[in-house]
Amino acid sequence: MSVQPTIFADMESGPAVWIRVEGKGTFQNSPGLKDFSCRMIEGGRREFVVDLQHCPAMDSTFMGTLAGLALRLRDVGGGELWVVNRNERNDELLQGLGLDALFSTQPAPQMDGCGGDAIHHSADKAVTREVMREAHEACVEVNPKNAVHFRDVLDFLNASAEKDAAK
Repeated sequence: MSVQPTIFADMESGPAVWIRVEGKGTFQNSPGLKDFSCRMIEGGRREFVVDLQHCPAMDSTFMGTLAGLALRLRDVGGGELWVVNRNERNDELLQGLGLDALFSTQPAPQMDGCGGDAIHHSADKAVTREVMREAHEACVEVNPKNAVHFRDVLDFLNASAEKDAAK
């Protein structure tokens, strides 16, 4: 039996927002991560630590969502994103897309506790598709070589959105 992927967040145990991924990071939990991180940035939070200790793998949408978070922090200024406890596979995936350069190389803030609340977010088809599109565009923005990898995905997502809009 596989574990249902869940994302937990702890905003109380230190200066940074700690985000712990339990299970795979996928297009299914990316909308919740994006929504939560945007609300935290709007609320003035500028330091994020994403803990992948219990995340065996990530898809391109999830990695692009992390890239989008790093880009938003860059745009607002003064932000840092650490992606810690990466296994070998996740490290290879991030490096392969050139996304690892987005993450802080400074020592991550320490977490005083190990708590956290699950991020619950239900997204309809259109919201999920938009998160997927933005995530893949972020991958291309960070590393233009990724355009070759994600051209078909972006074309499909754009065509799907146009089809739904025409209904």
